[in-house]
Amino acid sequence: MSDLTSDGFLGGRLRIAQPRGGFRSGADAVMLAAACPAQAGQAVLELGCGAGVAGLCLGWRVPGLHLVGLEQQAAYADLATRNAAANGIAMQVVTGDLARPPAQLRSQIFDHVIANPPYFLGGTPAPDGGRAIARREETPLSVWIDSALRRLRPRGMVTLIQRADRLDAMLASLSGRAGSVAILPVAGRAGREAGRVIVQATKGARGPLRLLAPFVMHRAPAHPGDREDLTEAASAVLREGSPLTDLFAKVS
Repeated sequence: MSDLTSDGFLGGRLRIAQPRGGFRSGADAVMLAAACPAQAGQAVLELGCGAGVAGLCLGWRVPGLHLVGLEQQAAYADLATRNAAANGIAMQVVTGDLARPPAQLRSQIFDHVIANPPYFLGGTPAPDGGRAIARREETPLSVWIDSALRRLRPRGMVTLIQRADRLDAMLASLSGRAGSVAILPVAGRAGREAGRVIVQATKGARGPLRLLAPFVMHRAPAHPGDREDLTEAASAVLREGSPLTDLFAKVS
């Protein structure tokens, strides 16, 4: 993987090498990291870590984590390892299939698992093989969630970002195994339908489901051209590394 770009995340606080023509992480990975309520000293696993963007954004925000990434594609796993070293963040990257995780991963239990599973069920695959694998669902979403729950300790938390129209599949896969589910709809603009949802659940919990107020990404009602128009809240997350965890916290 030689044709790489150096991309700034969190307002340039992280520099991440990504393939110019392959799969490239963006705002969704940053939002996923911002939603994870991990604390220093805890262990966090990212399933399908790609070049390492979500894990490294989380590691930047919360120093002292035991970070592990699992990535099926060896070239991306190598890139994630190099990105971690370049940014001075300790992250172990394991190459393997989440449906059949390697022994070194099966022996570990985590406080948190995060994942941004592929969004597309079909359609024409991307010309770049790495991008096609990362974007098209070959391993069912239910297997992603099963793998996440198997790697969690009791009362551990899984955090997922996915298309809003896959919410029913996520809830079905969590049912009976994880509860206290919180759903954060993510809308591009005020008054628009949510295109994404961030779902967080606790293994073995039985608390009620909560549907949170939508998180709006852009200020203007329509695209204003080449100008960036992030809301203040979205800019804080994407540019400053601010967490989303307060939105998921229960109000007493």
